[in-house]
Amino acid sequence: MRRFFRFRSLLLVAAFAVGTLLQAAYMLLPMDDAQKNHLKAYGIMYWVLAGGSEGYWLLNYRGGSFAFPYHRAFEQECRVRGVTYEIMPDASFRKLQDELSSPAVNMDVVKLEKAPRIAVYSPKTKQPWDDAVTLVLTYAEIPYDVIYDDEVLSDKLLEYDWLHLHHEDFTGQYGKFWAGYHTQPWYQQQVQEAEAIAQRWGYKKVSQLKLAVAKKIRDYVIGGGYLFAMCSATDTYDIALAAEGVDICETPFDGDPADPNAQKKLDFQRTFAFRNFRIIPNPYVYEYSSIDATQDHLRLGRQRDFFVLHEYSAKWDPIPTMLCQNHTRIIKGFMGQTTAFRKKHVKPNVMVLGETGAIGSVKYLHGEVGRGMWTFYGGHDPEDYQHFVGDPPTNLDLYPNSPGYRLILNNVLFPAARPKKRKT
Repeated sequence: MRRFFRFRSLLLVAAFAVGTLLQAAYMLLPMDDAQKNHLKAYGIMYWVLAGGSEGYWLLNYRGGSFAFPYHRAFEQECRVRGVTYEIMPDASFRKLQDELSSPAVNMDVVKLEKAPRIAVYSPKTKQPWDDAVTLVLTYAEIPYDVIYDDEVLSDKLLEYDWLHLHHEDFTGQYGKFWAGYHTQPWYQQQVQEAEAIAQRWGYKKVSQLKLAVAKKIRDYVIGGGYLFAMCSATDTYDIALAAEGVDICETPFDGDPADPNAQKKLDFQRTFAFRNFRIIPNPYVYEYSSIDATQDHLRLGRQRDFFVLHEYSAKWDPIPTMLCQNHTRIIKGFMGQTTAFRKKHVKPNVMVLGETGAIGSVKYLHGEVGRGMWTFYGGHDPEDYQHFVGDPPTNLDLYPNSPGYRLILNNVLFPAARPKKRKT
């Protein structure tokens, strides 16, 4: 009996020791090739932050891994979502932090403190295309709110830390789908809904409504907001800002001809990313301006269409380093209404994060405006090379390790970080 109690006491001591060890341990989500589901790993990190715990982004360490204090609930959630994790004793994690902070390595540790409040600017009615950001947010189980023109004009943006611009046309030309789709019910409904919103806010034209929305978004960024846009929401946003007070829409879009001198009246000082571009007002041409490099990529061909992420200093440039975290630097290209940006039109103060050097196109851009920041990412869907109107949505269960989708989620988590200021 005495031996039994002694054995039982040893078990209790061992259990207590293990419990104490785990309480003083950290969970590491590796983001290199050891990770089974990179996309859901971001969701785990967001979920941990949303619950009030802090976390760490280990820049350039094993693909940009995440870490946070151990909790049994966190471990269980990783198992449920199929996310690979490792448990590290506190001493081992502290040693790792010291190693990553060493000036001898291009790595660093950035603290993650608060889950950002996320908004997606998107029509409330279903569109005949799918948006990569909403697909991956849903897959990663990261919550977001859908807002549109009414909410933006009512200053609801102030409630959010991060804003994504859905597949959108801020020029008021309805995506320039008129030539191919103006007889389709979805197109006609889109026009009716946009005109109704414009009327509700006292605008005679949809282009005027969209400009007002673009300016509200600009003010949001200047005030400290984070903006992320893909596909046509990138170049049309800048075109709308440059064309303030100028009619660039032809008759099929707003009922009267465009200003014949519109090109000369563009003001490139108002734009975020682009300059010296030529607009294409012709309603029969499925293109907005000379910014987009879709035709260049078509000539390049799918087999050779890749873009390369730039490498930045984790300690000197933590912001672009965070945005480029991945398990590979070479990422397959993908098309969109706006596929990529011709480098000659990119402003010199804009940071190029990824480009296709062979044809002089840029895929991934980042910049600052006022107290805020923005990122533009060309293309429509990182795992659907040429996504057409009406195509089914991508099943991300088939692409849990997508490096192209990882770039989107880097931007989602970015506002949670408190990176050190750039060293001078």
